[in-house]
Amino acid sequence: MSNPPPDTAEATVIAIPTHSRRRAIRFPNFPGAKPIPLAISLIIGLLVCFAIPKPAEVTKQAWRLFAIFLTTITGLILGPLPVGAWAFVCLTITVITRTLTFDDAFKAFTNEVIWLIVVSFFFSRGFVKTGLGDRLAMYFVRWLGKSTLGLAYGLAICEAIISPAMPSTTARAGGIFLPIINSLAIAAESKPKDASSRKLGAFLIQSQFQSSSSSSALFLTAAAQNMLCIKLADSLGVKIKSPWVSWFKAACFPALASLMLTPLIIYKIFPPEIKHTADAPNMAKTKLEQMGPVKRNEWIMLGTMLVTVALWIAGESLDIKSVVAAMLGLSALLILGVLSWDDCLSEKSAWDTLAWFAVLIGMAGELTTLGVVSWLSKCVASLLKALSVGWHLEILILQSVYFLIHYLFAGQTAHVGALYSAFLQMHLTAKVPGTLSALALAFNTCLFGALTHYSSGQAAVYYGAGYVKLLDVFKLGILMAFINIIIWGAIGSPWWKILGLY
Repeated sequence: MSNPPPDTAEATVIAIPTHSRRRAIRFPNFPGAKPIPLAISLIIGLLVCFAIPKPAEVTKQAWRLFAIFLTTITGLILGPLPVGAWAFVCLTITVITRTLTFDDAFKAFTNEVIWLIVVSFFFSRGFVKTGLGDRLAMYFVRWLGKSTLGLAYGLAICEAIISPAMPSTTARAGGIFLPIINSLAIAAESKPKDASSRKLGAFLIQSQFQSSSSSSALFLTAAAQNMLCIKLADSLGVKIKSPWVSWFKAACFPALASLMLTPLIIYKIFPPEIKHTADAPNMAKTKLEQMGPVKRNEWIMLGTMLVTVALWIAGESLDIKSVVAAMLGLSALLILGVLSWDDCLSEKSAWDTLAWFAVLIGMAGELTTLGVVSWLSKCVASLLKALSVGWHLEILILQSVYFLIHYLFAGQTAHVGALYSAFLQMHLTAKVPGTLSALALAFNTCLFGALTHYSSGQAAVYYGAGYVKLLDVFKLGILMAFINIIIWGAIGSPWWKILGLY
């Protein structure tokens, strides 16, 4: 049995690098917040609030909110408490310090984008509960799984098809694709945390992990942070007409190109030892036979997904908002018994997301209203103006900084909440076209999800499987980042020109 993690052990030991271990200091394990991350998070906020001089252009209320916001983001990265709990604590601080009124603090909890994300998590549970996700994946393994490369393509294409109706990349990774990859690897005697991992498992993990970035970028509803980006852009005055369709039109060519090239590139730079997987189609065929014919609930789930996606596409012409279409789909699943209300109540990630997404959106929105975001943007814009370069080079600089700074963030949503509005305002100040700026930053957010083992929820899932060494994660992460930037730049730039985005 493995040792318990530090936060569940009876005591935390901090060794002093002098003399002997007998002089180590022991602290009883505190059942609440982790003391060191808590202290760092609070100290950062206090330093900003009281030690750093307030700029003349910013009000006291705005500066205090900015300090609380930095404390919130630091806590999301360091994790003194679970994400939702920490967000609630920081929201309470904004109210108790009278930085925000109660109504302003909780205003974002009625945001329709937040509820679209929550309802979409329930759709994710439906895919897992009915087995429809497993069935679709097995069909692709059966059709394309005769070779290792074909197997990787089958899994990547399957995720792209599922993604618009299953907007949690983490749920897709942990609920569908990791179990399938693990089964295929074990069948090929490729074991985690073992030299045999390079036979098959490590390649499939890295291929699926890197491909998931393109799947997330292909559709507006393929990842939760996509919808958050659109909402934040709207709050800054960047109105994107028919968001679902506009997103897909802008993303389709570069995302599909990246999706089609990624498994092949990984195959060349991180090759598996096993090149042929003749047994995989047979395994998939056996699994499908065990599953039997498509069941009633699977048909309902598939039909509901197709109708909901159709309403998302045509919703504006029918005057049906995306969240209403999602609510209709969920209502159908509940009435027909595919999902129960207990299923919804037990979907902790949905309710957790409701809490911390709402807090981030609310704080980011108030920072914009109070002028903090515009002040930060003007500072960076002034620096860029001093360089005397055109907006084409400015967008390249801003996008590069936005991408590389993700090494400091554990998760995409925290990054969006902290920096998306500020960087979008910088683009606008630099006279970069608004829709191009908003979408490029959003696509960028999807792509850096595969940068490190902590850069996104799916990154933690795939790395935790134990097939890939940490050094390989970092090497492939930065290499594929540059490759994806080249693909998106070479294909996206002329395509966006054709679409009239600039």
